[in-house]
Amino acid sequence: MTGVAKVLSIAGSDPSGGAGAQGDLKTFSALGAYGMAALTALTAQNTLGVQGVHNVPAEFVAAQIESIFSDIKVDAVKIGMIGTVANVAAIAAQLKRFHAKNVVLDPVMVATGGHSLGGDELVEPIREKLFPLARLVTPNLIEAALLAGDRMAEGPGDMRALALKLHALGAPAVLVKGGHLPEGDAYDLLYDGAEFTEFAAPRLATRNTHGTGCALSAAIAARLGRGASLKQAIADAKAFLGGALAAGRDFEIGAGHGPPQHFFALWGGAIKRVE
Repeated sequence: MTGVAKVLSIAGSDPSGGAGAQGDLKTFSALGAYGMAALTALTAQNTLGVQGVHNVPAEFVAAQIESIFSDIKVDAVKIGMIGTVANVAAIAAQLKRFHAKNVVLDPVMVATGGHSLGGDELVEPIREKLFPLARLVTPNLIEAALLAGDRMAEGPGDMRALALKLHALGAPAVLVKGGHLPEGDAYDLLYDGAEFTEFAAPRLATRNTHGTGCALSAAIAARLGRGASLKQAIADAKAFLGGALAAGRDFEIGAGHGPPQHFFALWGGAIKRVE
């Protein structure tokens, strides 16, 4: 695999394949990177929501990460669902030990349907141990408010305030994802410690949004692993996600919110019915 970016997802498992490590691996592959995964949790979930969570013991999370880094040159890391405070410490210790680079931290703490995936007890450990190791932190509006100890943003001005606060709390660069804004474009805001950059795209009418946050952060990691600048990686990831959402609007997978079509470029837009 000489010359191919090798990207590690540290995340929970989604057996329905739309989000988590499975979704990340699809995204990495779609963008020409070699994907790997260290699981932090097993979940029982589908397009209707999360029915249960079984966290992986911290020592085994650490062992998985060690196995990868001790053998394979890792070009980028995406961190998603962490699960427990012990897992935060284990992940941070291994990333420090192996001098991990291009770390994209997507602090998944609450599922879209409201199921807790770690919640408030993870806020301080994530800020203390993982913010300093990240190249980019990519919270949605709910996660940004939790991490900043502030109210949820209602517009671009509030998003700027949250980004500044998260940067002051130790995040080198912050991409606040505005997908939960009630109207307007799909608007995300980057603060890199020096300036703000806005990323906007038309909001697509689709119910198939399961795992979109995972896909965006994984796509950013894949592009960083292939040498893109931070702004270019985000722009490329936004374009990828827009294509995947557009191609997946007619996906019929499950009875709830299905996934985007990660492999839209490979499949040529063909829609397959999956029962």
